[in-house]
Formats: sequence, C-alpha cells, structure tokens
Amino acid sequence: MSAPFIAIVADDLTGSGDTAVQFVRAGWRTQLSVGRAAQALADPCIAEAEVIAVTTHSRALADSIAGQVVSEDIAALRVAGIKRLYKKVDSTLRGPFLAEIDAARRAWRKDAIAVVCPAFPATGRSLKDGILYVDGRPVTETSAANDPVTPVTESHLPSLLGSSHVGRIAGESPAELAARIEAAGEIVVVDAETPDEMDSLASAIALLGERALPVGSGGLATPLARIWAGSESLGAVVVVVTSQHSSARAQAASLAAAGARVWAPEPGTLAEPQAWSDYVDQVLAEAQQTAPKATWVLLAPEGGYPGLDSDAVAERLGAMAARLIIECKAAGVVATGGDGASAVLDALGAGGIALVDEVTGGMPLGTLTGGPAAGLPVVTKAGGFGAPDVLTRAVKAVRERRFSA
Repeated sequence: MSAPFIAIVADDLTGSGDTAVQFVRAGWRTQLSVGRAAQALADPCIAEAEVIAVTTHSRALADSIAGQVVSEDIAALRVAGIKRLYKKVDSTLRGPFLAEIDAARRAWRKDAIAVVCPAFPATGRSLKDGILYVDGRPVTETSAANDPVTPVTESHLPSLLGSSHVGRIAGESPAELAARIEAAGEIVVVDAETPDEMDSLASAIALLGERALPVGSGGLATPLARIWAGSESLGAVVVVVTSQHSSARAQAASLAAAGARVWAPEPGTLAEPQAWSDYVDQVLAEAQQTAPKATWVLLAPEGGYPGLDSDAVAERLGAMAARLIIECKAAGVVATGGDGASAVLDALGAGGIALVDEVTGGMPLGTLTGGPAAGLPVVTKAGGFGAPDVLTRAVKAVRERRFSA
C-alpha cells in the first residue's frame, strides 16, 4: 500500500471537511476520516487516496492533552510516508492554538517553520498587522469571544503565539516573501487580506519545501492545493491557436506578454513541405533547450495563402504539437479553434476527452483518452470569445490541478 502524499490534521470534523474539499477541487483524490491517524491509516480506502484528512477532536481539550494528540498523529503520519502536512486551525482562533501549532511543528521536522495564516477572505477573515479581523472587526469583538467552550481572548496572533510576524510588502515576489519567512523564526505569522495575497503566501510556502508547515483554515488550503498540484506537474504546456478571430489573437498575445515562447510560422513555410519539415525540426530543437514548466504557443498565420487552406494549417500545427507533446513530455495542451483542437487529438490518436471540470464557461478541462498521450490534461476553446487572459487561465488550470494516473 502506498501512503497518501499530503495529510491534513484538523481539530474538528467540519473544519477537516471544509479544508479537504479544497484539495478535491484541485483534483487530488482525498479521503476524509472521522477519526485520528491510526483509524485513518487503517481504513482500506486509504489505498486510493493522495490526501488524507485526519480529525483529532482536540478543540476543547486542555493544552497539554491537545498537544500530545497532535504530536502522536503527526508522528504516525510521518512513519506512514506523508510528504506534506497542513495543520488546519479554526479561522476565528478557537481552541488550544499555541499548543497544537507548537506540537505539530516539533513532530513534523526538527527544522520545521510553522507558517501561520488563518485568513479566509471568502468568508470575511483577514489578517492585517498580525490582527485577525472577521468582517472588518477584530475577532475578540465578535461572537468568538463569547464561545462557551473555547472563548477567544486575543486578536493579535503574534501575541497569542509568542511568535514572529511578517507583514506584506507591495510588489514583493513569493521568493522574497519566502526568504523573509525563513529568516523570521520557528513560528511565523504572515498577513493576508486578499485572495492574491493568499496565492502569494502559498507560493512562498511551496518554495520553502517540506520544512514549511502551513497552518491555517480553508483559506490558505485553497491556493496550496493548486500550487502543490502544480509542483508535481512537469514539462511544458503546449497552446495551439488556429483561430483567426481577433479575440484568439489577443489571447495569444497576452500569453506572449506573460513570457510564453511563441512560434508563428510564415504561410510560405507551412505551404512548402521541405521548409515545413525543417521548421518543425528547428522548433523541436529549441523547445528541448527551454526551461521546464514553460508555455509554448503554436500560432497560425493570419490571412490566406495560395494552395494553403485552414484545414492544412490546422493539420500541420496539430502534428507539430503532437511531436512536442510526445518527444518533450509536455504537461498538457490547450487548443483554441475547433479545427486545431481536432487536429491535435487526431495527431495524438486520441479517441476523446474524459471531462473533469471547466476553466470557465465554454472551456472544458479533461484528459485525453486513447493513444500514446492518454491521460494528458487538455483544454479546448472556440476561438471567438473570452477575455485576453483566458488562455493564461487555461494554462494555469492545466498546471495547477492534480490529474491522477
């Protein structure tokens, strides 16, 4: 039996569930356990899981007992082979906060850094200057302060935890944020008020690697589930644009502006067999020299050319895309323009697409069925609609989702 890759350790069942479902949405096969690690690891269903959510039922326990329970469960999960850990805590700071975080950090790794951010912008929770706000009010001014079992008495997390605090700097990269977190200590509270700031923090946590112990609610779990999926996604994403529609051309330009490598052959090159063969060989050689996790765009020329119709253009670009996908072990493909999408699938010998989601309306996301690239993530889109960033979003959807073998 292979162990799950990620473990969620939560202090109650509902919190465990609302965090676990974020991993489901990112494509991870996820098992929610009603009990502790021993029960979860003994469940036969664990054989199919990539993420396991464990419930310690420790929110109302005394600090020393809660810490012991958390420590025992994380130790068991480490022995089972878990590679990444997410410590779920209450988004209003209820429960034995410090005891569980400190126990989790010590049980995870000797050099672990607990990165604490219970913010959840979608539910009105934000963290600014180390203070947790709920719908704009410090948490101690909300009903959480009057909880009959675990009343909240402190809104300032660094004071509650006796920890370091990292505020946000406008324009800071995830790498820069990761460096500040790493230098700050063993337990670090990090501000976040918006979904973009949550994304940036999740990226910084991913850069810190396995020593990072993210501590938060469903808010931090949402981007982490995607970014951890992306860290497992290898190879380039190939984007094929055969549509002549102005919106499709603008979307390709947006990808180029974001750093994608674009190959846009001249009509005459496409029309002449030897010139086209040489061009394809050149593209393949260049592609093999580019950085991993790149985005490659194959862009059809605008307008017509004698002896070269749209079907021939789509067929040639589709065949080139197939070679890039197979020979360079691509991570996925995005095709805009119905003729181009069909040409790519034909060149790959795919019988269809197993649908799993959609990027946005009119942009299905799935995996290829049949052929040598079976299981490859794929997005298709008609050429004549969508905002300029829609192909960028499609590439991100391919990259930041777990597509199980």
